[in-house]
Amino acid sequence: MKTLIKAIPLLMASIGFASSALAGVHWGYEGSELPENWAQLSPEYQMCSLGKNQSPVDITGTIKAQIGELDAHYGQTSGTIVNNGHTVQITEKNPNDYLIVNGEKYNLIQFHFHAPSENKINGKSYPMEGHFVHANENGDLLVMAVMFDEGTENTSAEQLLSLLSEQENKPTSFENINIASFLPKDKSYYRFSGSLTTPPCSEGVTWIVLKNPMTLSKSEIDKFAHAFKHHNNRPIQPLNGRIIISNE
Repeated sequence: MKTLIKAIPLLMASIGFASSALAGVHWGYEGSELPENWAQLSPEYQMCSLGKNQSPVDITGTIKAQIGELDAHYGQTSGTIVNNGHTVQITEKNPNDYLIVNGEKYNLIQFHFHAPSENKINGKSYPMEGHFVHANENGDLLVMAVMFDEGTENTSAEQLLSLLSEQENKPTSFENINIASFLPKDKSYYRFSGSLTTPPCSEGVTWIVLKNPMTLSKSEIDKFAHAFKHHNNRPIQPLNGRIIISNE
């Protein structure tokens, strides 16, 4: 656990969703800073064009394998919510939520949203996608992605959105919101090796994409989109021979 705690500041910086002081050269989703130009913005972002295991991907041609069930331990969470200029991010105050994957524990560090979805499933895009970023005791990253369709409202999302400041980089604290409601009961998933979907596009990230989408109301989706002010999804990246496995 001490190793994880020490690794969190570095992880937050590398993920690209920390404060502007940690984020390095500015990047974005429009104009000269759009994803296709990230590698030209800074030498630190070279992996965005040179990497062969980049995310997001279109999940097709999967192979079934015995990779075990996903055991999620999510519950009442306290932390902060902020529009950091790239996404709406929720960061836990005391990381207590975690996943067990093939017997290994990954602690939840933060989660954030993309609209529309970054990954696709058999060519299908979704209105929104949530990325739940985890790390094990060695600092290895695992991102669990949840797709969101338009439908019934999500109470936890509504609670969080009610606290979101319209000002960028102004975090608001919250207490005891049940983030388990963001996950489907059936946690069947796809798994592949990928990267961060934002600069520096570091590889070696384990990706788990849940097969079953959740829902948000049209109002909730619109509120997230209003906060982004523009789309914040990186285009699909080539698989380059990677295999995507399924647990069913």
